[in-house]
Amino acid sequence: MPSSRSSPAAPAEAVRDDVRRALREDVGAGDVSAGLLPGDAHAAAMVVAREECVLCGRDWFEEVFRACDERIAVRWLVAEGGSTTAGEAVCELEGPVRGLLSGERSGLNFLQLLSAVATQTRAMVKALEGSRAVLLDTRKTLPGLRQAQKYAVRVGGGSNHRMGLYDAVLLKENHIAAAGGVRQALQAARDRGGDLPVTVEVQGLDELVEALDAGADWIMLDNFSLERLSAAVRERDRRGRDVILEASGAIGPDNIAEVAATGVDRISVGALTKNVRACDFSMRLVG
Repeated sequence: MPSSRSSPAAPAEAVRDDVRRALREDVGAGDVSAGLLPGDAHAAAMVVAREECVLCGRDWFEEVFRACDERIAVRWLVAEGGSTTAGEAVCELEGPVRGLLSGERSGLNFLQLLSAVATQTRAMVKALEGSRAVLLDTRKTLPGLRQAQKYAVRVGGGSNHRMGLYDAVLLKENHIAAAGGVRQALQAARDRGGDLPVTVEVQGLDELVEALDAGADWIMLDNFSLERLSAAVRERDRRGRDVILEASGAIGPDNIAEVAATGVDRISVGALTKNVRACDFSMRLVG
């Protein structure tokens, strides 16, 4: 069914690059199986969702078939970001049968992966309803598919953390150790980070206090217990500081609501893009 949610725009250049790479990997010099079929044969096909999920990845799917044969037409029955039921048809295709069969696996792979990310994100966003917390992803993505997976997080209702090492400063445990401490790492970031946003990761309440004293604006609370998360929020509020507190580490569907209840502002979850079980779709020729 169509969704009333407005989906973000897919990253067009990444879509083209991802599809080109996927087809080079799968089709290579040519699809020898599809090549056995008559070159002038046309067919219709249907893609069916085998389970409930949030549909995501339509642009990648369409680009696959466009690259295989520009004559293939795709008609969507479910909107990007819309919910599917088990057995529901999500789109219909029509065109040269060779192109349909050559694009089948790559097209479905994109739908399965990105729908899985969007589905898992939507479930966790729902668990946060009524709290102040915003759900963030991480850099724990499949190599080469970061923009695609982070797009799927947005379709699911989550927000993106930094895209990579180039668009924000995140001072993690090893950076802090190499710099000689939280204060020194923050000062180096201010001196050389330009206008990039800076987040500092802390391992305990003593480092939290050090980061607050050093003037940090965004602090990641790494693997804090619920009790320590609550204590960190109280310490921030006691000081009257406008500091973003982010909970990270060992957070999933079973405990995310409890984490949000501590009063943190952000919750980053690597499992959104790392621990992905693909949604099940199938494509069949019809008629």
